[in-house]
Amino acid sequence: MTRLFRRTFGLAAAYSLVWVLGAWQAFGQGQKLQTFEKNRLAIQTKTGRHEFRVEIARRPKQQAQGLMFRRRMAADAGMLFVYPSVEPASMWMKNTFIPLDLVYIDRIGRIVGFYQRSVPQSLEVITSNKPVRAVLEVNAGTAARLQIAVGDRVLHPAFQAKQ
Repeated sequence: MTRLFRRTFGLAAAYSLVWVLGAWQAFGQGQKLQTFEKNRLAIQTKTGRHEFRVEIARRPKQQAQGLMFRRRMAADAGMLFVYPSVEPASMWMKNTFIPLDLVYIDRIGRIVGFYQRSVPQSLEVITSNKPVRAVLEVNAGTAARLQIAVGDRVLHPAFQAKQ
């Protein structure tokens, strides 16, 4: 066995152990990792229409888990947190290993703000500061790359019936 192989295998094993221990700590006492409905979503910006494959977090347990414990996410993927009422939303990045942009969306699908480049595993509370119907989490840098702006539209069934 070469030194590089042992070092690489050791790191992979260590990362796996950290993930398992983190999952056990957070969800091991009667809670299991949540599954999510998958859907498509589009954001209409001045640069065009941008399509995403998203997982939907509607239930409190899904929203509490969010993107925790994941190590990567496709460039066109995200998670949409849909809330039962319109109010300011707060999140943190505990056990979240991917830096994210958070896009705040009102009841009719209009973007009302965003938070860019969250710090992985941070306990800082990130608040929308405005009432929102949903929050879209995408990879960090996506908002800047796509030139997402306040007033842009999110096209998804969660907003169609709320007009």
